[in-house]
Amino acid sequence: MEIIRYRHDVWGEEVILGVSWDLLWVVAVAAFLLLAAHAIFMAALAKKKARPSSEGKRVNRHDAIDRAFHWIMAGSVLVLIATGISPIVGIRISWLNIHWIAGLVLTFVCVFHIIRAMFWQDFKSMLLGPADFKEPFDESIKPGKYSFEQKGMHWAMTVLVIAVIATGVTLFLNINTPWWDRPSVEDEGSLGIFFLLHGTATLGLIAFTAIHIYFAVRPEKRFYTRSMVTGWISEAEMKENHDTNKWKAE
Repeated sequence: MEIIRYRHDVWGEEVILGVSWDLLWVVAVAAFLLLAAHAIFMAALAKKKARPSSEGKRVNRHDAIDRAFHWIMAGSVLVLIATGISPIVGIRISWLNIHWIAGLVLTFVCVFHIIRAMFWQDFKSMLLGPADFKEPFDESIKPGKYSFEQKGMHWAMTVLVIAVIATGVTLFLNINTPWWDRPSVEDEGSLGIFFLLHGTATLGLIAFTAIHIYFAVRPEKRFYTRSMVTGWISEAEMKENHDTNKWKAE
């Protein structure tokens, strides 16, 4: 199985074409097996314990603007993945225009979110510190607003999305758009490197998106998903899963 695809340019020199899409199936199978193993493991360890009630006093977890950002980003990422892999899996659609439009939407909302996170949100609440790494191994340690897993997922997705955007913008500048015609490419090898990096970041994004969706639908985590729709969790859910000294919720 090849890792990188090559081709010969107009001068007869071998240049990088991009990542090998054989890896797509490796990522898909590996993600499925990993998540299936986790589901089986968690089912075997499950203790019959009543979950905290969603009734009673409500605590604000996500403002409306942050929920909107999350779902616009999620939608654009899913559209990018679907349109990006459709020709690879044999689905013939006119995908390119949909792909770059979704990419521009993702770029815009991510720039907006970065600015908002730096100046209007508690940026420190998402930082990973040495104490956070103890949390998965000690049930007595409760997190603040965000758990170790949530912070880890956030930063993994951040790195992958930035990589996809950075390489995607470079490739976007080399296609036909309503604003410019496709330029002539003198160095096909350099462009191939961006295709390689874009494809590699896409494979990582596919894997982590699958992991994110899996945990979002797990029974013990669904109240977090509800909060991303409604904005709130109950006071009982907060006290059960969070350290109220670390997270002073409204």
